[in-house]
Amino acid sequence: MKWLAIGASAVLGLAIAASLYVRLAPTDPARWHRMPAAVTNRDLSGGAMRVVGAGEGGLARLDTIIRTHPRTRMLAGSVGEGMITYVTRSRVFGFPDYTTVRRSDHQIEIYGRARYGRSDLGVNAARIDGWLDTFAERG
Repeated sequence: MKWLAIGASAVLGLAIAASLYVRLAPTDPARWHRMPAAVTNRDLSGGAMRVVGAGEGGLARLDTIIRTHPRTRMLAGSVGEGMITYVTRSRVFGFPDYTTVRRSDHQIEIYGRARYGRSDLGVNAARIDGWLDTFAERG
């Protein structure tokens, strides 16, 4: 019984340490504030890419929508630079996902990806599509 308690305590301690690491690990903006050379409309195993027509002021409008999303904050960039990277954390465990948005002529390119794991279970695609639905509704 004593060994069972010790084992359970060790597992609990490791789970708490892993949770703290996920929430407190430093984020290097230089690593995440980038875009692939080619962005197309597709889902990835650990993220998603989208390209949409935006028109004048589109990046600023989308930035306003993204900043109101729960647990989302800006990591790097600005509307003036034409590229912004955001961090959105999952509700329970605080896993970070990174989304980079770039103005390209009259389009907006979006690249969302998970930091941990190989699959995001479609979370990034659903989040981006939700932002784009709101963007389309607001014209």
